[in-house]
Amino acid sequence: MPRLFTALELPPDVAAALTGTRGGLPGARWVEPEDYHLTLRFIGDIDARTANDVAEALCEVRRAPAPVAFDGLTWFGGDKPRAIVAKVKPAPALVELAADHERRMRRLGLAPETRNFMPHVTLAWARGAGPTAVAEYLASRGRLEAPGFVAERFVLMSAKAGVGGGPYVVEGEYPLP
Repeated sequence: MPRLFTALELPPDVAAALTGTRGGLPGARWVEPEDYHLTLRFIGDIDARTANDVAEALCEVRRAPAPVAFDGLTWFGGDKPRAIVAKVKPAPALVELAADHERRMRRLGLAPETRNFMPHVTLAWARGAGPTAVAEYLASRGRLEAPGFVAERFVLMSAKAGVGGGPYVVEGEYPLP
């Protein structure tokens, strides 16, 4: 069963800029720059027939290109940090694209996404770092210097079955007209 999600890929210059955040946090597991992406809709582990239905449904998406602008660094997980992320401003076109994917996945009978859409790029998994270390890391980074871009396509990606994580494989490409 493939573990699927929809996402925006990052241009090479944006990924390169985000690599400046790497290091300096003991216990963190850093995401490889070629695996940086902005998840639009996590789909999960599904059977091959459902995966084909997902790919077909995504062919019908007709949305404008989506602007991506970064808005600093933060972490997810509260007192038990899970991830260091680059926040992305929730531009209307980006939010509408994610909502469109959510509606299409529900029509296919997939369970609703339980988390609110918070656009971001995961930079590191921080389960081995405490909240004080994470706060110190973020304070030492200052302002995030990463260029924005306009996404002119989204992709259907797969991750390692059962556990997720990279390297990720692009299973389908969909233009944003």
